[in-house]
Amino acid sequence: PGLAEADTVAHCGPRARGEFARTLTMVDYATNWTVSVTVRNNAKSNIRRAVDLAIPLFPFPVTCFDSDNGTESVNDELIDWLQHKDIEQTRSRPYRKDDQATVESRNNHVVRRFAFYWRYDTEEQRDLPDRLWAKTYLLLNLFTPTRKPARIEQGRDGRRRTVYDRPRTPWARVLEYDAASRADGGRGYVDDATRTRIENLIASTNPARLGREIAAIQDELERLSANAPKAWRATGPGHGILGKGDRTHARRRRTRQQIGTQAPFRAHLQ
Repeated sequence: PGLAEADTVAHCGPRARGEFARTLTMVDYATNWTVSVTVRNNAKSNIRRAVDLAIPLFPFPVTCFDSDNGTESVNDELIDWLQHKDIEQTRSRPYRKDDQATVESRNNHVVRRFAFYWRYDTEEQRDLPDRLWAKTYLLLNLFTPTRKPARIEQGRDGRRRTVYDRPRTPWARVLEYDAASRADGGRGYVDDATRTRIENLIASTNPARLGREIAAIQDELERLSANAPKAWRATGPGHGILGKGDRTHARRRRTRQQIGTQAPFRAHLQ
């Protein structure tokens, strides 16, 4: 644990014109621990502040910051800040998204799944995603099992297939790495204070109530997007702007919430 992949997602709606919010997502490669922070734009000072907010939310020290080649991540301010914090900085090869497959999957399964494809450019709209990420931080890291690729096998028919490990929550993976480190004579990855704090969070959090709170914030995002200027709206169901397909999606989400079967609890993140 400690190698964190990072990437930003633009909340620009159908047009990348003007100023709009960005969400920085950081994912630990070993444990799938996920942290998201929304900022006003992708100015280097805003991204640096977002990284400064995100790193303390990991239950273990972050030792490496891996990003793509965008100027929001590769710039003098962030490079100096990471060096000051003694955090190694690496980057992917140009135009090779597979180099950051872990965080790229979160761009869809986390950012777009929970915050949709709408445009957020006002202070009120930027505040809602941050409230949303505070809830999904608990949901994804403490209550949602994930799978990781374990190996590649080739069947008798010659086809290759990926074999995944047993689904476990990111917090369970952290504890496994911590126990293995201590068994080998190391110091472990989680200190006693952090372990106690997270265990208290698990004991005091109601997952069903957490799902309802997330749905309420999503409904508010939907309401604000309905009042957005038509120039910032997309027209197809893929953009999540109150089209016929999106109304169906919202209705199904509310139905799942009413019957108590929350889709985010499934082990769908790989």
